Amino acid sequence: MRVTTIAGMTALVLAAGVAGRAQAPAPSLESRIDAIVNAPISAGTVAGTSVAVVKGGTTLVLKAYGLADLELDVPTPANASYEIGSVTKQFTAAAMLLLRDEGKLSLDDPITKHLPDYPTQGQVVTLKRLLNHTSGIKGYTELDAFGDFMLLQRPREDLVKLFSAQPFDFPPGDEQIYNNSAFFLLGLVIEKVSGQSYQAFVQQRLFDRVGMPDSYYCSERTIRKRHAHGYDAGPTGLQLKGYLNHLWPYAAGSLCSTTADLVAWTRALHGGRVLSAASYKEMITPGLLNDGTATRYGYGIAVADLGRRRAIAHGGGINGFLSEVQYYPDDDLVVVVLQNTAGTVNPRETAKQIVEAVLGPAPARAVPFTAAIAAYTGTYAGRGRGRPTTLTIAANGSALTMTRAGGATARPEPLEYRGGDTFAAGDTLVMFVRQGGSVTRLRLDSGSGHNVLTRTP
Repeated sequence: MRVTTIAGMTALVLAAGVAGRAQAPAPSLESRIDAIVNAPISAGTVAGTSVAVVKGGTTLVLKAYGLADLELDVPTPANASYEIGSVTKQFTAAAMLLLRDEGKLSLDDPITKHLPDYPTQGQVVTLKRLLNHTSGIKGYTELDAFGDFMLLQRPREDLVKLFSAQPFDFPPGDEQIYNNSAFFLLGLVIEKVSGQSYQAFVQQRLFDRVGMPDSYYCSERTIRKRHAHGYDAGPTGLQLKGYLNHLWPYAAGSLCSTTADLVAWTRALHGGRVLSAASYKEMITPGLLNDGTATRYGYGIAVADLGRRRAIAHGGGINGFLSEVQYYPDDDLVVVVLQNTAGTVNPRETAKQIVEAVLGPAPARAVPFTAAIAAYTGTYAGRGRGRPTTLTIAANGSALTMTRAGGATARPEPLEYRGGDTFAAGDTLVMFVRQGGSVTRLRLDSGSGHNVLTRTP
């Protein structure tokens, strides 16, 4: 019989404990994604969320979290449908390209060829300028009058009269400002050219073709099984979403879908099963401004880096709902995040955290910055979406920061140097422009907007 001393037993116990800790399994990918999605739900800032993560042909996660109905404590069903807001725009763009390929229109057509009564105020606005947000037409969602209008049941022409009477924000092609009016007009063009309602065209030519059985044109009155109820962030917590008549988001934002259906759509669109190869390439090719500058937006979809990775993506926001659909072509990765809460939690950031959990940390893009900081510091002002934009570029030691005007809540954002005169604030590019050797302007490119700001004296 072998005798073991107390000291020897203690050593064995300690060794076993160390070995046990060393061999403890790391959290699974699914549990890490669960933690990311559940955090804002547990904090009470989001009611419910549905998530899909598909890499190649493998579904990594397809789950529902939280509640679809807060009042009745109804858990989010596995195939819950949500209002997807501006994710609608890529469906509208695909519809336009299908009609173009059938010879029913040209994207170089002036809008007046199909909507002859539209007052262009002496400007030439092509269908292409509508698709990539460079038309300069005033966006109706930025008009104060739309706050009351969105509650009404009126002819669609009345909304067109409302925004078409406003002066253009800029001559077509000079800048890019995200524009719901443009996609509203595209819906009218689709109906006129196809002879079908927008709802019927999208249902028959896109949803049915791809295999999206739980997708449809949203309604504020129709009862739909498994449709999540929407909530807005209020001063004391979540509250029922504000009313919106779905006459008005229309081809800019009135589609409803599920995570599974949006995965099917994304894989079909980027897999060559929706458009011809030439039309797909055109859809994801960045638009050009009049001076030849490339934006980071194609037709109804952004083609900008997210988290320092190449992505083709779009988000959506509408009363009570936020959405994000991202495709990473280098990794054949699809991430869809749908939440039934419009508030402080951005599903784009949730999706980016999920991507990092799947793919690991993104590659570094920063390069050493040795230029004179004073060449860039100052205040820059120009147009923005719905209101003027003012930025302050300041020194922070040997680096730069950018502060967007916005009252007491504005915070300096660090700028990451990308080379030349280009920096990045998160996913937004800040590109300084020189004239006569001195910086006189900057281009602010968010992926869905490209504004030219002038340096003030």
